[in-house]
Amino acid sequence: MSESKIPEILETFEADLLSEWTQELANVNIRKGLIKEAELKEECREFLSLFRSAVGQGKLTNIQAGAWEDMREILNSISRSRSQKGFTPAETATFVFSFKQPLFKRMRQQLQDPIELSEEIWLATNLLDQLGLLTIEVYQKAREDVILRQQEELMELSTPVIKLWEGILALPIIGTLDSARTQMMMESLLQKIVETGSEIAIIDITGVPTVDTLTAQHLLKTVTAARLMGADCMISGIRPQIAQTIVYLGIDLTDITTKATLADAFLIALKRLGVSITPSQPK
Repeated sequence: MSESKIPEILETFEADLLSEWTQELANVNIRKGLIKEAELKEECREFLSLFRSAVGQGKLTNIQAGAWEDMREILNSISRSRSQKGFTPAETATFVFSFKQPLFKRMRQQLQDPIELSEEIWLATNLLDQLGLLTIEVYQKAREDVILRQQEELMELSTPVIKLWEGILALPIIGTLDSARTQMMMESLLQKIVETGSEIAIIDITGVPTVDTLTAQHLLKTVTAARLMGADCMISGIRPQIAQTIVYLGIDLTDITTKATLADAFLIALKRLGVSITPSQPK
């Protein structure tokens, strides 16, 4: 194949291509309100400038080449911005794919040889497809980062450590315990023990639907870690079904104080601290 005519076409018709491209984006119904028209036009102008610069260096087959570094960076920024603004992956990729229409139209006008035209269109298609797929890849990664951050925030919210009394902490657990959540739970509890200097921690599993061997191991590790920090640990919320399961599984909790309810465990904790609760006298 002879030298590509794409750089020359981009150089000669850059202003026309930009105008037709922004019109093409309007025609494919990029949702209005999510991005300002001036911002969209500036993105198109910058993309077109970088596209012309990269192909002008003769790098027309691989967007991983150094000539495409600035282009990859701007597409990275555009894709992440669109994922935050609520665009869909298809809408994000359309930003690049919609450039085919004005570019191919201009190529058909300028290239008379059918074979040359076919080869140039194939070259441009390959390039724009690579760039479009890059926007989807970055968009997907940005969404995964958001989901991961939300999961971490929810996990932190699901393991609150509460100060019940001076020297007494409670860790109410709701939902299933897995390794990641146990690690977060243990870190939260140990940090709170250090901050408050508490002597007793109550782990309440009333909201845990089932206790299996793995869950029990997680609880025992948390209790052991709390003891190493100088705090005694109790487990409350042992329902009849969970008690039977623990016995059936042969889980040894003999060294740990267990109670049916958080209130029962709290009373035991108060007694260990020498605090007594006396009902008020009727008036």
